[in-house]
Amino acid sequence: MTDSEKYNQHGELKKSFYEGELERLQVELIKLQEWVKQKGLKVVIIFEGRDAAGKGGVIKRITEKLNPRIARVVALGTPTEKEKNQWYFQRYVSQLPSAGEIVLFDRSWYNRAGVERVMGFCSDDEYWEFLRSCPNFERMLIRSGIILLKYWFSVSEEEQEKRFQARLQDPTKRWKLSDMDLKSREKWIEYSKAKDEMLSYTDTKLSPWFVVDADSKKKARLNTIRHILSKIPYEDLTPEPELSERKHSMGYVRPPMQEQTFVGDFYAR
Repeated sequence: MTDSEKYNQHGELKKSFYEGELERLQVELIKLQEWVKQKGLKVVIIFEGRDAAGKGGVIKRITEKLNPRIARVVALGTPTEKEKNQWYFQRYVSQLPSAGEIVLFDRSWYNRAGVERVMGFCSDDEYWEFLRSCPNFERMLIRSGIILLKYWFSVSEEEQEKRFQARLQDPTKRWKLSDMDLKSREKWIEYSKAKDEMLSYTDTKLSPWFVVDADSKKKARLNTIRHILSKIPYEDLTPEPELSERKHSMGYVRPPMQEQTFVGDFYAR
């Protein structure tokens, strides 16, 4: 395929190419899902990044064709008082996959190195203890057989502001602008420092961070899915489609349809 078939005059991916490539990759994700299920693999994929970096959009495209019983998204809210007094990693451990499962963390234990650090929701001692213990925690997960992938979505300040403004104008996306998002908008430098410090401690050979250029949502989605597929070797175990012959009614007479309560057809001509 030529560049003219892939890109428009502004250098952006054409909608036709993007949708075709996304569908192709989603078919491969289904093959990966079947491989994970049949081989009893345990997969954890972490999605981190600034607000409006596009994490949710990538997660949606990954999971929209998959079986939710096999691939599930974990997006934990604010910890309860009980959870605040637990071992920090405890509530995340309870969400880890069993054999044959893929768990996608929409934000993860790295909250401590990001929003909690920047917004002052944890003490200095808690923060530094996290940076010391996190590599050991992840080493333990990997040694237990978990496949761990970590993605950081990098977005420019200009693009983040553009997306914030778009959310403000779109009533279907306005709910995404939380008070925390608005506060984070004022702390660009603080978040940059926190991210750099986090990577310096937790970007290890055993558990590396993969940084995604997320200024283009379409490219970020395709690049991330392709990378995931490249990091987990799999084979096509999709069963051949087969439907048995339908059985006839055997004399059974169903109740009259008039006895059922139907939803009104609001769009009848």
